[in-house]
Amino acid sequence: MNVLRRIPLNRLLALCALAIALGVSATALASTLGSGPVPPAKPLAQAVHDALSGAGGERVQGVSARIQLTNHLLEGADLATGDGSASGAVASNPLLSGATGRLWISKDGNVRIELQADRGDTEVLYDGHTLSLYDAATSTLYRYTPPAHASDSAAESGWGGDGSATASDQSSHEAPTVAKIEEAITHLQKHANISGATPTNVAGQPAYTVRVSPKEAGSLLGAAELSFDANTGAPVRAAIYATGKSSPAIELAATELSYDPVPDSVFAFTPPAGTKIEDVAPPDPPAAESQHAGAKPKLTTHGKGLSTIAVLASSRYGEDKSPSASANEGNDPLAGLPHVSIDGTNASELRTELGTLLSFERAGVRYVLAGAVAPGAIEEIARGL
Repeated sequence: MNVLRRIPLNRLLALCALAIALGVSATALASTLGSGPVPPAKPLAQAVHDALSGAGGERVQGVSARIQLTNHLLEGADLATGDGSASGAVASNPLLSGATGRLWISKDGNVRIELQADRGDTEVLYDGHTLSLYDAATSTLYRYTPPAHASDSAAESGWGGDGSATASDQSSHEAPTVAKIEEAITHLQKHANISGATPTNVAGQPAYTVRVSPKEAGSLLGAAELSFDANTGAPVRAAIYATGKSSPAIELAATELSYDPVPDSVFAFTPPAGTKIEDVAPPDPPAAESQHAGAKPKLTTHGKGLSTIAVLASSRYGEDKSPSASANEGNDPLAGLPHVSIDGTNASELRTELGTLLSFERAGVRYVLAGAVAPGAIEEIARGL
């Protein structure tokens, strides 16, 4: 049976949102729209339903694709450090500078992305349990495994630990009806503008493109686009646009596409000898107010919706006034960024098309502010801290 057809509507929408964010959130991805047949014009709900319930989905035994990733997020940003070495490594990473590459997805949910770059390839792998990123330029393998309770929750919700649907889930879900899809679209339209299904062609496949833009103002997030195969429902392109921009800030698109089975050997990756392995731990939740909370980071937010600004404050001193390891003076990971003055305090600031990051220290407290807003909005909040 078609795997996509068995996904419940709420998970289908979550999958589409993830595909858009991945552009996320890693990340404008350069789209290469192919010349070829386009599907007939249809209402959005009908196009989604037909793509998920059509016979074309039966031939999806896996996904192998050549991809084009274009990322303008840091284009023009000054990342120079004292000797320029660190910034050079960051700026040349294909995840941030853009690249061509390959993508494979197995029927049981294994994923591998390979991006080529002059300084060395970047590999991203996911086996249903652990997310790994290998950076050849620095000979480093980063690994992240979600906490066990996250896997338990997934299993309870009908998803297996490998990210695939469980047997009971697979047997009880079919493609959502047109009425259900229309209901979901109507709900989303309360918060966002949603286009119709625009017929197009991506990687030689007939596809539909949907554009979503927020109704609220004040954010640098202008719109997101998702293109899906008209015959299988598979996402084949995702892009994020900054407010007022006609070209995407981040875009990921297939340029060649195959739905044949993917051999298990594709997902077998052994890092070269001498590779440094770093296990990434999930961040600790913000500490509750207590007599020991002085040395713990505290997270607050300002604003609402897409224009929310997050503020993380870390004191250099604990309750006993001794130095705290969480925020030592001079240990600013953003110190290499351009500097701005916040009422006389030197701050590091990163400006991008989709948001702003600001860091500074005042009275023994390190503040890090982030939001999908213009620098002026971030700086105004900083001056009030």
